[in-house]
Amino acid sequence: MTTTILVLVLAVAVGLSLGLLGGGGSILTVPLLTYVAGMEPKQAIASSLFVVGATSIMSTFTHARAGNVQWRTGLIFGVASMAGAFIGGLAGGYIPGVILMLLFAVMMIATAVAMLRGRRNKASAEEKEQLPMGKIIIEGLVVGMVTGLVGAGGGFLVVPALALLGGLPMPVAVGTSLLVISMKSFAGLAGYLTTVSIPWPLVLGVTGTAILGALLGARLTRVVPEKALRKGFGVFVLVMGIFVLSQEIPTLLGG
Repeated sequence: MTTTILVLVLAVAVGLSLGLLGGGGSILTVPLLTYVAGMEPKQAIASSLFVVGATSIMSTFTHARAGNVQWRTGLIFGVASMAGAFIGGLAGGYIPGVILMLLFAVMMIATAVAMLRGRRNKASAEEKEQLPMGKIIIEGLVVGMVTGLVGAGGGFLVVPALALLGGLPMPVAVGTSLLVISMKSFAGLAGYLTTVSIPWPLVLGVTGTAILGALLGARLTRVVPEKALRKGFGVFVLVMGIFVLSQEIPTLLGG
């Protein structure tokens, strides 16, 4: 009972991350379900895809009411990501769990570095006039495959892609990324469900709690300085990535 309560409380952070930053949910959810809830890696990744997907849908509508979702760009990127995510989820069901967790840790560290380095907030006027749809589709496929395979690499890959390739302002890139994340998360989940079962009662509880955090996070976007938050969260993600590596490398070597 105590473990379940802890998992539900920590799920609030998952929602806050999605609502505030347009990403980061899976980076928190997978370790939460693996090391706190005690799920197997593949089960945790599949469950994470459902939690993040459902939470992103709710947060998308909150951002849309503020005018921060560009539906056309999001749907194009999202459809490409769904195809990649399904392939990644399908492949992930046949890859050893320890390998998936090591890939997940590498993704966490890469994400943390990107967060700490920062990004351009908007593209040039020329880039805005000539929207490179081909590049967006290719990037959508790649990001989708990463997400489907290891349950991570969602918003913190989608947001810069939308900001740089699509020329979207940062608030719009964050809101639009949530639409993309919800689409490709469920596509990746469909791939995993061919080989993995999910403990639905716990996952639904985590999802409900995360949605509450996401709604709060979306409202806080106008209050919390995003740059300071992103830097602090980047440090946290870097520490988490190193922690996951420290847990999984001995397992790999021992195996």
